[in-house]
Amino acid sequence: MRFVIFTHSLVSDWNHGNAHFLRGLATAMVRARHEVRIFEPEDGWSRENLLREHGEAAIAAFENAYPLLQSTLYDETTLNLSAILETADVVLVHEWNTPALVRRVGEHHRLYPFYRLYFHDTHHRSVTEPEAMAAYDLQHYDGVLAYGKVIRDLYLRNGWARDAWTWHEAADTSVFRPLNRGPKVGDVVWIGNWGDGERTEEIREFLIGPVKALGLRAKVYGVRYPDEAREALAAAGIEYGGYLPNYEAPEVFARYRATVHIPRRPYARALPGIPTIRPFEAMACGIPLVSAPWRDSERLFREGRDFLFARDGEEMTRQLRRVLGDDELARDLAACGLETIRSRHTCAHRMNELIAIAGEEKTMAAQGRQNG
Repeated sequence: MRFVIFTHSLVSDWNHGNAHFLRGLATAMVRARHEVRIFEPEDGWSRENLLREHGEAAIAAFENAYPLLQSTLYDETTLNLSAILETADVVLVHEWNTPALVRRVGEHHRLYPFYRLYFHDTHHRSVTEPEAMAAYDLQHYDGVLAYGKVIRDLYLRNGWARDAWTWHEAADTSVFRPLNRGPKVGDVVWIGNWGDGERTEEIREFLIGPVKALGLRAKVYGVRYPDEAREALAAAGIEYGGYLPNYEAPEVFARYRATVHIPRRPYARALPGIPTIRPFEAMACGIPLVSAPWRDSERLFREGRDFLFARDGEEMTRQLRRVLGDDELARDLAACGLETIRSRHTCAHRMNELIAIAGEEKTMAAQGRQNG
């Protein structure tokens, strides 16, 4: 099949977690001998920030880590959609694209309905900024791929789309896998960007407090941490590592004994069933995971077997003490989490789900023409 994907960025994951899943999905497609063409705006904020802070070497490092992948930069004012889409079978347009581009692709599909066109939503704005999502013109799209049932239902209930499917993110197991790097250098590592006020208190409660209480050796990676956040980390004895490309995360996980997951508040409170991609990646690397609260309403994982939940800071402290003090428990959590990822939640699984959705749509369209 021939896939075309419009995304905010493939080459930059600076404060752009959507790049993680896209890289894995595209890799799975290429390895399955599908054709994949990816387009990103030349002035995307993630790419610009990555270049400003780390230079062209960061782009070269991405290319070295993902030799099968490449993207095409475009200027929206000169973008030739007809040339890009003339041979496409399936087109994905991510929700971080501009409303103007979303509308243009939809208009093209209205005139040339020979491919399947889907809007891909992997954010909480359907709840936190519904007016922004309502501004997207999806009337000519075949449907929405939402990374949680609750978001899928919002699109249908609000009349934003004519059809929608739940399509969770997943781990890129070509990159995220267990590594043996010898003795551990620390107890706990957390990889996560600053939450713009969406998880400030949660970071204090579920990471800083427990690490300080237990006297753990800990490190945090991520971007956009303000001075006060770095000071709070330092006061608890937590090292700050700054930006970490997603493809380097397995090496980091391999050097620590456990990790935590701290979802942003909108996911934990208003969007049950959506863990975001970080737990998938951690479990794929075979590291024991303890998570702050979120509701696994779609039963993606086996609570208590694949990872442990902590309802508050005190319970996080107890759970980390258990995991770090019980080697058998740590091994069981790591093995069970890895088993669940490999059996249900890889990017190859999601590729096959997408192909099934597109195939079902084509069959339904053909039946409609016959019945008409």
